[in-house]
Order: sequence, then structure tokens, then C-alpha cells
Amino acid sequence: MATASSQQPTIINPEDILTPEELAKRLKVRPSWLYEQRRNKRNRIPTLGGTGRYLRYSWAEVCQWMAAQRKATR
Repeated sequence: MATASSQQPTIINPEDILTPEELAKRLKVRPSWLYEQRRNKRNRIPTLGGTGRYLRYSWAEVCQWMAAQRKATR
């Protein structure tokens, strides 16, 4: 059984840390759509934290979220 102290920290490539504007560009959506999704209580796009101009996303986590959403609709 793994304990919190024995778990390896997740290393995130700094290039994969995205602002809402950068993520919106990759997803080809408006930044306002991301903010609307953030207010959604169900199936929320995962963030690294922050609010407002400090809000950040992990590209790897967003890709995992999209894959899960795709599985759920099949």
C-alpha cells in the first residue's frame, strides 16, 4: 500500500502549463467557453489552480479529461 510520503511527485513540463487563452487556442474555442466550463459543477475541465489571471491548466490533464469525456459518450 502506497503512502503519501512514498508517492513520487508529478513532474509537469513548464511548456504544458497553459493560461486559459493558450488552452483556448489549442482547443480552438473561445476563452469565455473555458470560463463557462469552470463554473460547471459536473465534468469540469481540471485546472492546476488559481483564479482570474492566475488560472492555469495542465495540457496532460486536459488531454486525459478529454479522453474520459470521449469514453463516456460512447
